[in-house]
Amino acid sequence: MASASDIANRVPITISLMLATIMNSLDTTIANVALPHIQGSVSASPDQITWVLTSYLIATAIMTPLSGWLSVRIGRKAMFTISIAGFTAASMLCGIATSLPEIVAFRLLQGLFGASLIPLSQAVMLDLYPPRQLGQVMALWGAAAILGPIFGPAIGGWLTDNLSWRWVFYINLPIGILAFTGIWLFMSWGGEAKAKPFDFLGFGALTVFVGAFQLCVDRGPSQDWFSSSEIWTEAIIGVIALYVFLVQTLTARHPFFDRSLALDRNFVTCTAFGFFIGILLFSTMALLPTMMQQFMGYTALESGLASMPRGLGSFVAMFAVGRLIGRIDTRLILLTGLSLSAISLWQMTQFDLSMNATPIVIAGVVQGVGIGLIFVPLSTLAFTTVAPHLRAEATGVYTLMRSLGSSVGISIMQALWTSNAAVVHSTLVAHIAPGDPVVGAALAQAPALGSGLESLNAEITRQAAMVAYLDDFKVMLIITLACMPLLLLMRTPKFAPEATHAIVE
Repeated sequence: MASASDIANRVPITISLMLATIMNSLDTTIANVALPHIQGSVSASPDQITWVLTSYLIATAIMTPLSGWLSVRIGRKAMFTISIAGFTAASMLCGIATSLPEIVAFRLLQGLFGASLIPLSQAVMLDLYPPRQLGQVMALWGAAAILGPIFGPAIGGWLTDNLSWRWVFYINLPIGILAFTGIWLFMSWGGEAKAKPFDFLGFGALTVFVGAFQLCVDRGPSQDWFSSSEIWTEAIIGVIALYVFLVQTLTARHPFFDRSLALDRNFVTCTAFGFFIGILLFSTMALLPTMMQQFMGYTALESGLASMPRGLGSFVAMFAVGRLIGRIDTRLILLTGLSLSAISLWQMTQFDLSMNATPIVIAGVVQGVGIGLIFVPLSTLAFTTVAPHLRAEATGVYTLMRSLGSSVGISIMQALWTSNAAVVHSTLVAHIAPGDPVVGAALAQAPALGSGLESLNAEITRQAAMVAYLDDFKVMLIITLACMPLLLLMRTPKFAPEATHAIVE
């Protein structure tokens, strides 16, 4: 619950929360475009440099479930100030790192300190405003949470091209200082902490499961999945840990997560829904920049700029939908968002290597509007029926599942792309005919490229890669359509009048 002073300071607290959210969400993608530059700077191999991303994801996934309990134990203001200060300091250390072990260790610290910023800021926003304003509040918070990943590649590309890769981390310093100052000055310390006993076994089992699962999906593509003993070991450890966690949650007197959350149909359904939304949103964002840079000749900055209209679509949709929630059936808004997302993915299945940026921009805007129409209503439905004292735990679970969906989606879609590209390449090679005009065009470029066969193989590789991308978009289209029946399990809450908004003196 929010205190009277927090209610009075809604505006500066909200601004500070949004700054913290933007800082955290920006880091999910801003470093991606800088990876080649970081790789050269620290002399890392392609396999090693991916740990700059995965170390952050693993630390975030492990720490997220703990954020709710810690916020109750030490207080929200203390949790926020420690998290923002730690994240900002870790960002500075990433910028001055001179070796791969250093930057991986500092990214790990970033994930540990930043894990609580998204779920805790969401919980505080829910408490600061009355139920009738939840639609607008979630639109405001959602804009900060979703625009960071969308604009991250463009900002990261510009900073890398014009300054240095180190500035993708230094950019967090002014944002972090402003967010820390706002929280320190305007948020109250709150009353005495009343945390329940800590479930060490439950948290330990969940940590092992998340870590093993994350390693499995991250390392799977490079280790040929279950042909590797490493992947089998991680999978078995993850299954055992999940079993221990479930048994502990069902039987312990004070489980790590309150069992009553599982009885809230809206929360459970929206959390499962959020897992798949994580797959759709972040997988697309991971695939398109690589496609544009490696196979269509875009620079890092150009690929980021081509992705920005998606952010504009989401931005407009989020603020529009905030006014619609409570006036029309929220499930209808979700259905519209899913339908637009499906249309955009169908448009992506029509991409080809000869196109300009227009189809990418159009599909991006349509998908952006669709995601905006999904993100806000989903958050609203998920938490309006959750008891206020469970919101911190609920936002942690919700964020954890969306993060897992993102990591699973990126890893699986990348694995599918790698496999399909190899299969299509072999198929195309098997059907080469001397009279084929593509073969003739490739051989005609022999003086410029040094070898007609090299030119031909390069073109086949490009075509195979594009076919593999289209196959990935088709899989995501199927997932989007399969999510629609979940809407039948949701129920639209009745928003209470403003008088029901509790204020703790």
